[in-house]
Formats: sequence, structure tokens, C-alpha cells
Amino acid sequence: MSFDVVGFGQNSLDLVAVVAEHPPADSSVPVEELVRLPGGEAATATVACARLGWRTRYVGTFGSDEAGHRVEDALRGEGIDLAGVRRVDAPNRFAFILVDRAGHRTVIWHRDPLISMPPGEVNTEIVASGRLLVTDAIDPDAAAVAARAARRAGAPTLVDIDRERPNVDALLREVDILIANATFPLSHTGAASTGEALQRLQRLYGSAVVISTLGEEGSLALCDGREIHTPAFAVDAVDTTGAGDAFRGGFAASWLKLGASARLDTVLEYASAAAALNCLAIGAQTGLANWDEVLDLVTSARQVRSN
Repeated sequence: MSFDVVGFGQNSLDLVAVVAEHPPADSSVPVEELVRLPGGEAATATVACARLGWRTRYVGTFGSDEAGHRVEDALRGEGIDLAGVRRVDAPNRFAFILVDRAGHRTVIWHRDPLISMPPGEVNTEIVASGRLLVTDAIDPDAAAVAARAARRAGAPTLVDIDRERPNVDALLREVDILIANATFPLSHTGAASTGEALQRLQRLYGSAVVISTLGEEGSLALCDGREIHTPAFAVDAVDTTGAGDAFRGGFAASWLKLGASARLDTVLEYASAAAALNCLAIGAQTGLANWDEVLDLVTSARQVRSN
């Protein structure tokens, strides 16, 4: 295949404001740092894979404004192929992100309806041109078309989902690796615990691996009837924006590097390291690490545990 990873879904231009602490309602606080940086779930996961050494292609929609041009240029600068992108006469997706010095964040975003990817405009040849498809669930109907095309071509599919969306079931039935945030498994299944929720998701959709990312508590995965809890790496977080996307990119890149026979707990350990390193810089993509940086963090943590 032409590429290792094809990323399908959302990109964004993020205006990140750093403050000393989150302001209460009806108050005013000074901004300590203000930057415009590229982001978006699928775009960030794709950049993570590119920095970890893989040939990557991104498929999504850019707006016609300066924000769209800026994000497109940033992805191209990472060496990512953009042959499958759409460009529409609308403002690009953007977000205002408030980050405090403890690393906590609040995201306020806008996405013009024209940015949504119509299912009929998915180029099935392009989305199936990688060894692995990584998609978000922002446009679930289009993502389901992409996932089916990838599967027909023999490429596994990995999905990132963070909340309920219309018609999401059709997408999740096409997924080999389902990675969700902490809240989606519980809200979608009505289960009382994350472990039970993962079991229900696996029964509903048949994904080989189901994972919930749990922030500072790490992640919980279910595969072959076995639960795997992977602790988070302890770092002095500057900004948690994009940590989940870095985890998904790190999982995809590590799975490709270590091979299908690799232990799942090892892949999860590298994914967790990629997420932790991304929290050391402002913005969704600034701190995305290369393979040597991920390996160094994992190795040093193992040495500490062994002493």
C-alpha cells in the first residue's frame, strides 16, 4: 500500500489562551500567552503518526479562509499527503481554548455545516490506501463509508469517539479498534462501570480491542476477554489539549512498529507515553513526540519501576 496510516476526519485552527487560573463567571482575568495552533482530532492523530516515523495521508475538509490555509500548510509541513482533502467556501473549523497553569482546559468551538463530509464525497480508493485507517466520529456516516472501504482493502480500522452522535452505530460496526474517552462507554451502554461498559461495547459491535482513556488514571482496555489497565505517565502537564489524539496516534504508530504479534499492554504503554509527552507543550500538536522520545520515556519509567 502507498501509505502506512490514513487519517480521516476533523482538523481545526485553535486559538489557545493561557491564564493563571480558570476565571469564575462574570469575572475578568489577564491572558499570559495567546497563540494560534493547528489541531482537530483526526488531524492531530495523523500528525502524531507522521512524527513517529510513518507515511501518512490526511483526508478531511478545509475551509477557504486564512485558518483553513494555515492548518493545511501545517499538515503539509509535516510531510502528510493531502491528495484526498476537500476545500469548501466556508470558514474552517476553529476553537477557542482556555488553558490554566495547572494544565486544565476549556474548549469553545465552531464548525460550519459546510465543513461536514458528505458520505457520497468519500474517495474510497484514497481512504483505503493505507495499512491502517484512523478516523474520528465527527461525521459518522462518512466515516462509516471510509471504514468499510478500508476493511474491504484489508486495512484495520481504528476509531476515536468522545460523545453520542446520530447514526454512530453504523460506524462502530466497522471498527477493529475502538478508542473512546472516559464518558462515552458509560453513556452509550448505561453500564455502571468502565469495565462493564467495554464488555457491552465489544458485544454490540464486535471490535477486537475496546479502550477507554481515563486521563490521569491512564486507560482501560479489553481484548480476548482480558482487561488491561495502563497507568498514565506522571508529567508536569502544561496543556492536556490533544492528549487523547496523541494516545490514538501513538497506539496506531506503535502497533504498526511492533507488529500484529506484539503484546497489547506494550502497545498501550507506548500510546500512554505519547499522550503524556504531548501534555508538555501548549496546543494539540506542539508536543507530539518522535519515536526516540517515546522510547526514552518508556525505558526510564521501566527502570524506575525495576529499582
